[in-house]
Amino acid sequence: MTTARPFGRLISLSHVHDPATTPLFPGDPEFRTDTVATVSNDGYYLRNIQQGEHTGTHWGAPIHFHADGLAADELDLEDLLLPAVKIDVREQCARDRNYAISIGDLRQWEIRHGRIPDGSAVVAWTGWDRKWGTPEFIGTGESATQQPGFAVETVEWLLRTGRLGRRGALGIDTFGPDLGTDETYAVSKLLYREHRISLECLANLAELPFTGAWILVGGARYRGGSGSPATIFAIMPAPGQRSAPA
Repeated sequence: MTTARPFGRLISLSHVHDPATTPLFPGDPEFRTDTVATVSNDGYYLRNIQQGEHTGTHWGAPIHFHADGLAADELDLEDLLLPAVKIDVREQCARDRNYAISIGDLRQWEIRHGRIPDGSAVVAWTGWDRKWGTPEFIGTGESATQQPGFAVETVEWLLRTGRLGRRGALGIDTFGPDLGTDETYAVSKLLYREHRISLECLANLAELPFTGAWILVGGARYRGGSGSPATIFAIMPAPGQRSAPA
């Protein structure tokens, strides 16, 4: 007898971590794998993985930008399961690598889909997930490290109106929610208060619906950690099941 699961299909929002294809943010630690044991020599297969806490698809904890912020192991499990909304800004970002996601973009989304639920994971689909593993993800020449992100006033609005709540998140398919040209990380510093987190280098955003899914954040919860490389899932409601709260 098969037990019906209380949710619909799962969608992976994570890239495969591979030193050969995973872009590294400038200054981040080397990503490498070393074979420790093989089946032929040792009877089992084991590798040592060396990478930074923010390598590849990953999530970030408040301590990443605030010394007194919560570390990965201090967050509640509820902080890692959030209703998700997807904001499609691919067209704008295709015209401008430094596009700043505006309050207007979010208001247009709400005209079509209703108010963003409080405490949401607000996920920006910039189209950068399609650039993964290519020089275009980081950029070359004068475009190096340039990437779209959320405007500071947009995040202030999300916070002021409660849409991010105490446990919300900003998600994006680039290296992070800040514009690549902002070396002060103003958006991240606004975001990382209370229990809010970031979801970065997301994948497969074409499969994430604009509303109705929940995001479940996996990955190791390192003691004192600033975050972790992650397997991040979108959980779809089962047919006839109520979706994420409006």
